Amino acid sequence: MSLTFPNRSRSYDEAGKRIRFVGHDGMFQISFSVAADAISKAPPEAPTAEATYLAAFDTASNSIYEIARNAYARTRKSIYVLTAADFR
Repeated sequence: MSLTFPNRSRSYDEAGKRIRFVGHDGMFQISFSVAADAISKAPPEAPTAEATYLAAFDTASNSIYEIARNAYARTRKSIYVLTAADFR
């Protein structure tokens, strides 16, 4: 099976400063987080940081999903944290 993202929901984890989303490989759910600073330059203390980060995720979602697929293809784990290094 290949990794798919049928559920386009995502959420902001303020404590971890990350956007969380999930992928599916058949019946297996794979958890992903992308560091907010990897997709946006907005300061985390800004009052609109959550909305800004979620909008940045939505704008870059196709490339984020592709990077997530590549990470999963290299090492099939159940949890991934994508950082700025993954976007180079």
